[in-house]
Amino acid sequence: MANKPNIPKGTRDFSPVEMAKRNYIFDTIREVYSLYGFQQIETPAMESLQTLMGKYGEEGDKLLFKILNSGDYLSKVSDEELTERNTLRLAARLCEKGLRYDLTVPFARYVVMHREELQLPFKRYQVQPVWRADRPQKGRYREFYQFDGDVVGSDSLLNEVELMQIVDTVFSRFGVRVQIKINNRKILTGIAEVIGAADKIVDITVAIDKLDKIGLENVNAELKADGLSDDQIAKLQPIITLEGTNEEKLSVIQGVLAESETGQKGVEEIRFILEALGSSLKNEIQLDLTLARGLNYYTGAIFEVKALDVQIGSITGGGRYDNLTGIFGMPGISGVGISFGVDRIFDVLNALDLYPKDSVTGTQLLFINFGQAETQYSLPVVAKARQAGIRTEMYPDAVKMKKQMSYANAKAVPFVALAGENEMQQGKFTLKNMTTGEQQLVTPDELIAVVKS
Repeated sequence: MANKPNIPKGTRDFSPVEMAKRNYIFDTIREVYSLYGFQQIETPAMESLQTLMGKYGEEGDKLLFKILNSGDYLSKVSDEELTERNTLRLAARLCEKGLRYDLTVPFARYVVMHREELQLPFKRYQVQPVWRADRPQKGRYREFYQFDGDVVGSDSLLNEVELMQIVDTVFSRFGVRVQIKINNRKILTGIAEVIGAADKIVDITVAIDKLDKIGLENVNAELKADGLSDDQIAKLQPIITLEGTNEEKLSVIQGVLAESETGQKGVEEIRFILEALGSSLKNEIQLDLTLARGLNYYTGAIFEVKALDVQIGSITGGGRYDNLTGIFGMPGISGVGISFGVDRIFDVLNALDLYPKDSVTGTQLLFINFGQAETQYSLPVVAKARQAGIRTEMYPDAVKMKKQMSYANAKAVPFVALAGENEMQQGKFTLKNMTTGEQQLVTPDELIAVVKS
């Protein structure tokens, strides 16, 4: 017996209705990016591992999907190496390529390779799937889409301001209430300096970034395991549990970081962004000193967006990465970007039932097929309806009307047009509203007008 077909864990199929919903998400974000002068690019699904490795920290590297070399990939591996079973070393010998983990590192590679063609500052958006060898769970997939927007070639904090406005506009259009969290890696670096653990900045950011997921006690345990002393951990507590308004938090942390030049710079940057935004956003923006964004390439402002009415992880995130292109031999090009988690946004909109009806409506008008003569009579009107922008089908087979109407119901087609002998003699159609059940005898022009209205 043939094996039952399946798909890998952490991946999904999408039905036509689901694709209509996803396209609504894609189109909405595209429109907003375009309002701010962003242009679209694409990059390959697979990149050289040399491009990907070392850009996401140790934990990120473990989650990279690696692709076996073509042909006899074992030919250059010795028996001793196989017997040794050193996974990382074998992977380096067997795999030269990997599936992209995000869109930011491939974008940095793109900028370096195409620098002579680009007008800086360069504002790009990109929507493509990414892959992570993570443990699948609710809201977390191994294959998922990201929708990124980045600006490179400008140090101005106005770029951060615009990105926050883009986030606010997108979720306002979706009708989703969100909280935008903001922090600055310079502030985190300053905190590490003042508690005497400057060399532990990566460990600190990775640990406190998990605060929402594992709680304060487990974060402290992880910090201790990473080599922080009890005194250093104690000094962290009032900082990572700090509450109050954004201005109150800034005032406190500015005092705490009085001896850290880097930390003071981070406070200044956050204050500029918040003051520039003022009260222009429809959604709340909150300074969160525990926000760390566990990726090593962030160097300035960092952002994360949470839905307020659905229990799910971050649905958008990003930040400033001043030195990313330097990894590829082009130092001095600053960048800042955000990434919309399309799959999580899809789940949020489903949970809240926020899709506009017209965004998920496929065929608007179906012509019933009674036979060859009726089909010949209907086809010119089918073409005319399509020319008028109405999504129109002619049922292909002259089967029982019940089956054709069931087809219309299954596809949620709002209007059905029928033309039998009587209608043909009058040059008209019977148009049925499938929602109300109302029927009316109309001319072709009247039919098109009713459906369009």
